[in-house]
Amino acid sequence: MKDKKKNLQEKKDEFMAENEAELAQQELDAEATDTQLETLKEDYAKLKDAFLRVAAESENTKRRCQQEIEKNSKYAIASFAKELLSVADNLQRALSAVDDNTRSNCEAFIAGVEMTQKELFHVFEKFGVKKVDCMGKVFDPNLERVVQEVEDAEKPAGTIVAELQSAWTINDRILREAMVIVTKAK
Repeated sequence: MKDKKKNLQEKKDEFMAENEAELAQQELDAEATDTQLETLKEDYAKLKDAFLRVAAESENTKRRCQQEIEKNSKYAIASFAKELLSVADNLQRALSAVDDNTRSNCEAFIAGVEMTQKELFHVFEKFGVKKVDCMGKVFDPNLERVVQEVEDAEKPAGTIVAELQSAWTINDRILREAMVIVTKAK
């Protein structure tokens, strides 16, 4: 019986030693797992931050591209419209060239030119091209270019008294500046 007890004690000690080693290994594994878990949490936080930054940059790029597309479509016809301004100028010159004596003989022709001019202005307006009225206003260097100054005691200096070429805008952007005559101070 002593042998059995001794044998049993040895087995118990052996079992305890094995279990202690296994328990120690499990504790080491748990510490390693905790370290790995912390590393994974840090990596996750970094990747999440990077993802959010990329997503925000993507949205900003998308918004900038949309704005660029809108701007390009809004001003795409600017050079074409600028070329057509000479047609509008020539129609106005044709109407201005008719004096009172000739007017009665050319009423149908004048009406045709006026209708053509009106239709051209309608098309311009449809695409955001507008004529700017400068007459009688104070000179604006952003919109007009002075080609001559004249003395006029009745009007303040810098007042536009004649317009040689009209100013035009396209969607609130200057398409062509006006060429004007302004008053000067004495």
